[in-house]
Amino acid sequence: MISVQSNILVVDDELFFRKLYRDLLLEEGYRVDVCANGDDAITLLQQREVDLVLTDMVMPGKNGLEVLHAARILPNSPEVIMVTGHASLESAIEALKNGARDYLIKPFDPEELKHVVRNCLDQRRLLIENDHLHRQIHLFQTGQSLSSLIDLERLLPQALDVLLREMDSGTGCAFTLKNGEVPSLAGLKELPAEFAEQLILTLLPQFDELTGLSQPSNAVAAKLLKLQQRREQTWMLPLHDGEVLKGGIVVCDVADNLETSVPLADLGYLCDQVSLGFENACRYQDAQNLMYTDDLTGLYNHRYMQVSLSHEIRRAQRYGLKFSLLFLDLDRFKEINDNYGHLAGSAALQEVGRLLDKCVRDVDMLFRFGGDEFAAILVETDDTTARIVAERIRKVIEEHAFLEEQGTPSYVTVTAGFATFPTDATEKEQLLDLADQAMYAGKISRNVICGVVDIPQDKH
Repeated sequence: MISVQSNILVVDDELFFRKLYRDLLLEEGYRVDVCANGDDAITLLQQREVDLVLTDMVMPGKNGLEVLHAARILPNSPEVIMVTGHASLESAIEALKNGARDYLIKPFDPEELKHVVRNCLDQRRLLIENDHLHRQIHLFQTGQSLSSLIDLERLLPQALDVLLREMDSGTGCAFTLKNGEVPSLAGLKELPAEFAEQLILTLLPQFDELTGLSQPSNAVAAKLLKLQQRREQTWMLPLHDGEVLKGGIVVCDVADNLETSVPLADLGYLCDQVSLGFENACRYQDAQNLMYTDDLTGLYNHRYMQVSLSHEIRRAQRYGLKFSLLFLDLDRFKEINDNYGHLAGSAALQEVGRLLDKCVRDVDMLFRFGGDEFAAILVETDDTTARIVAERIRKVIEEHAFLEEQGTPSYVTVTAGFATFPTDATEKEQLLDLADQAMYAGKISRNVICGVVDIPQDKH
């Protein structure tokens, strides 16, 4: 019942009325506090939660209207009933305009007091239930939206934004993990990237131990203080793909009294939906990788190169950037297959993939066309830099002893051709054609680098 759950504050400078109100309300099962003046009442309101204030209008010191004003600015403001023996239409209107729920005139029937109080608290309960229902619906819709996102690049920033809003914070970060390597930032709010990376590395050992939204243990409290973060204001959400930790969210600067201001069950539901969405997105990404990845080398395949080229052209056009497309063809690779068999050839191609990966940046993309042909998209790279990268690859492959572990050290070389967007071409098919022409121009002599400028004029 509402009466059992309700706290009422009685404020009156006359002892008789304080005792009368208190006795009547206790009979109804309410919890009752009494104050003899407005100053004490305002202090009490700031210290504890009250559902309803029954206050006299005229009192020495702070009067009933001032108590009303103090009550209305509280985070979870109580209902207020004004009581006076000096009634006037103006004072009643003034009290109601300022947020009073009702108005009683002394003397009044005890049953009238009980009725007014009961009505006020019933309305308060309905409003609270209505607000909670709206919040539940909002959380349900938000959670469903997050759980249905299968794009990690969209899911993690959105999940971070939602958690920050629900936890009344403005700072935090999200990250992903791949094969237990150094975390990669996937979302950032009001934190420098370097600081966020330090924070994640500090907390990372604890993420594997968590099953849901939690605070760090005391073991890292001192390390957090060095980063000017308090353990009590930091929350962590681990994100798994099956049993494997593959990401997480860190929310900073959360109020110490989170448990009292936000229902943790609601946050728990939201975090469950984020976790579900993350796991679905990981599975989708795995499926995409199978579709777009070369089984032998682990590099992207020809199909994905077409997708990536279109994406990079749009990005370059939007931001006024350049990028280069590099084609690579191994010279006389057939000799390895002929001399040592196709299994040896496959092992050598895997070595090529690993060498290429060491020659380019993380932002660049590597592809296996098929056979002994490879390609690379060099992001934000002009023709001069593309030639430098291509020469690095040429030299590394020329000097590498393939199949050394099998006891049959073998050497091959590579011919490279490249074209740069938009310097050489502004359309995808034209860019592909020019990079291909440059590579085949180099195949005449092999083990060389050719750009579009090196293509014989009659071949353009």
